[in-house]
Amino acid sequence: MKVIKEKHSFLMRWTHWVNFPVLTVMIWSGLLIYWANDVYTITIFDYTLIHFFPQWFYDVFSIPQRLAEGMAFHFLFMWFFILNGALYLLYTIFSGSWKQLLPNRHSFTEAWQVVLYDLHLRKTAPLQGKYNAAQRIAYTAIIVMGIGSTVTGLAIYKPVQLNWLTWLCGGYHLARIEHFGLTIGYVLFFVIHLAQVIRAGWNNFRAVIAGFEVVDQPNVTTPVNSVTDENLLPHVSHE
Repeated sequence: MKVIKEKHSFLMRWTHWVNFPVLTVMIWSGLLIYWANDVYTITIFDYTLIHFFPQWFYDVFSIPQRLAEGMAFHFLFMWFFILNGALYLLYTIFSGSWKQLLPNRHSFTEAWQVVLYDLHLRKTAPLQGKYNAAQRIAYTAIIVMGIGSTVTGLAIYKPVQLNWLTWLCGGYHLARIEHFGLTIGYVLFFVIHLAQVIRAGWNNFRAVIAGFEVVDQPNVTTPVNSVTDENLLPHVSHE
């Protein structure tokens, strides 16, 4: 028998879906800003393995010559990002849902078991509540990353007015590297998150839209009473 089970609250779903387009605009506008000084590479022994980003990437997305546009969008949408993140964080704290979200001392061991199960190297998935151990770690990490992006972003945005914040980040240049690294982390999270959503199927995706999922529940049958009610038996006269 299939039953409808509530899974995600309205506020959780609201902040989740608002965050997706906001972060998309933030990443896109951040690229327009980064183009003005695209100095970051991954280099080993004077050999550049990766240059962020190749020229064809800029040509495809028409990134060059749009610095002012990128700054305007980035500094506008950062307030939506901060407000939406603060709303989700406050909801998580006051609703008590943080108890289901935070990793515990067993989470890293169980997360490895989840990875092995996803790779079909383990036959059974470890027991879980609303979120499995890997999800607990990932969703907590994305909250920490959001706070980090806010702090480093403000340090870059107002390095003179917020010089104490820039100092805490290790200086302007280090704050910029940290901000860039967190952005790469968001992109990797998106890719893995979307792959997991596709793997989980429609029922899981619907739960994040409508707030409920359809689950199979075994039919419960009422056992036959072994005690016979004498009032239901035909009356036999012993006269």
